Amino acid sequence: MRLTILLTATLLTFASVSAQIPTTEIAAPPQSSAPKDAPLNPNLPTIFIVGDSTASNGADLGWGDHFAPLFDTSKVNIANRARAGRSSRSYYNEGLWAATLAEIKSGDFVLLQMGHNDGGASPESVLKDAKGRNSIKGLGEETAELPIAKPFTTGPIAGQTTETIHTYGWYNRKYIADLRAKGATPILLPPTIRNIWKDGKIERDMGFRDFDFQLSEQQHMPIADMATLEADYLETLGPEKTALLFPIDHTHTSAIGADMNAHMIASALKAAGLPVAKYLKP
Repeated sequence: MRLTILLTATLLTFASVSAQIPTTEIAAPPQSSAPKDAPLNPNLPTIFIVGDSTASNGADLGWGDHFAPLFDTSKVNIANRARAGRSSRSYYNEGLWAATLAEIKSGDFVLLQMGHNDGGASPESVLKDAKGRNSIKGLGEETAELPIAKPFTTGPIAGQTTETIHTYGWYNRKYIADLRAKGATPILLPPTIRNIWKDGKIERDMGFRDFDFQLSEQQHMPIADMATLEADYLETLGPEKTALLFPIDHTHTSAIGADMNAHMIASALKAAGLPVAKYLKP
């Protein structure tokens, strides 16, 4: 009942979105720009965002760029540490996770949203990924050994000549364990919805949704199901209007779409009854 009420409220919030949808295309999002935030107030709890270009891409097209205005920032910091083009594996290997973890303190919250760049499948197939992003698909302990042509200079595998590639579940469990050791609260988010339709229905699972829900259950941790809210709303718009929210490709939205996703996540946090929702503006 509570989720139904919140979904109705969310749909009403975006009832006028059709009139705002841009009709001109924009350039593809940058894949290397780092998010920039104001200094964090050490006396306040912080909500950290860890993810990929759907959350931050340096061009106002990630939902994390639209997240802070939804909160009372006199009571909580918002720190967008997502990075375009990263996966659960590359965010860890490049030292981005270590840098973010160094900022986190007890009482903070961390929204974890990966999957779009994890790709992969079998331990054998991830070895063919030239970008070094694919994790092994699954939650188990399978691994693959990969020679490193150019060793990393920073991060957990710096100086090593061989990388042990793990599963999507392994990397996320690492993040969760690290956060709990610091007294912070990890919160899983399923990947944002892609503009892919079949038989009048939009795709609701790009292959990682079930893993996220299984991780939530196994790790006894919360998950905020923004993806269902997003999919339900996009289906009310239909394929033609939804396409205008995705002027780049089937994954990256316009700024209006990013703002929509930020609101969807806020609604999902409320629906899950999470303490972090108390910092949202009325």
